[in-house]
Amino acid sequence: METCAADADISGRADLDVVLRRFYTAAFADPRIGPFFTEMAGTDLDIHLPRITDFWERALFRSAEYRRDAFAPHAALNSSRPMTAADFGRWVQLWRATIDGLHRGPNAERAKAQGERIALSLHKRLAGPGASLAGEGPGFVPLAALELRSRP
Repeated sequence: METCAADADISGRADLDVVLRRFYTAAFADPRIGPFFTEMAGTDLDIHLPRITDFWERALFRSAEYRRDAFAPHAALNSSRPMTAADFGRWVQLWRATIDGLHRGPNAERAKAQGERIALSLHKRLAGPGASLAGEGPGFVPLAALELRSRP
């Protein structure tokens, strides 16, 4: 059962577990990005969750070990079906909405900003040096995230 103090900041691994379970539940069900997780990667959330929680705990609090190559699985997925700017934009939209629905505070803001940086970095590496970062063509589409930011 999910437990978190509404509007409290992300304070540690237990909060990250709730955020990540809610996020991946939404991502798996999403018609745009869900197939990357379910059909292509065959991701089992119970196996994936401790690893990704380690990643986020390390990213936000520097308190967990994470020594895996986070880029390799994304590169493998991209070689089967290229991930577009819109796919990364949808990931960011779901990530931000999940955090906004559960937490407020500096760690929550840092998690959202870090998610955007990760999505942008992955997209640039996967799309190549000529990738546009504007809202046109194969570039990153931050509009969905900006729309979420403007909501109360």
